[in-house]
Amino acid sequence: MSTEAMHAVQSLKIARSSSPAKVGEVMEGRVGRLLKVDAEAVLAELRRQNEWEMALKVFAFIRKEVWYKPDLSLYSDMIFMVAKNKMTEMAEKLFSELKKEGLEPDTRAYTEMIGAFLQVGMVDKAMEQYSAMKDSGCAPDKLTLTILIKNLHKAGEEELASSVEKDCAQYVDFPERFIEEIKKQHAKRRSIKLV
Repeated sequence: MSTEAMHAVQSLKIARSSSPAKVGEVMEGRVGRLLKVDAEAVLAELRRQNEWEMALKVFAFIRKEVWYKPDLSLYSDMIFMVAKNKMTEMAEKLFSELKKEGLEPDTRAYTEMIGAFLQVGMVDKAMEQYSAMKDSGCAPDKLTLTILIKNLHKAGEEELASSVEKDCAQYVDFPERFIEEIKKQHAKRRSIKLV
């Protein structure tokens, strides 16, 4: 990360404790003068530090820049960040915005949304997202299936977990081995928590 980008991150964090007007000044001044690569580095660093409020502001600012082009990976990163902070409505908003920008959600974007819903116990919404993913032609990957199976078992949703496990035959090689590995990991975690 360049020195300018590091200074921008620090300035944003300092401005946040002052006032919204000060944050706006830093956005227009320091962030607005950054090259594309440095602006993206600022956003990545704020996400890394879990400074979600500042990251959302920088993301909104970047989206107004002349050089900005809609980026599915960037949206997925943002959805992951807000989901980690249990901000499901914001995750849904970002997912909707990526579509408005002409992007088609990929496996990762759908998986991030599934994770966002499971993070807050919204099993029905997670399963709706999973169905939408398959209907769109995106194939669930091992991460998608692992997240679903583990969380459905954890939530006591055995029928739903079983239906996802059946889907494994269609999406992964050696599905029995894959499911067995997930169950071993889940059992290991449960025994560690009981100790």
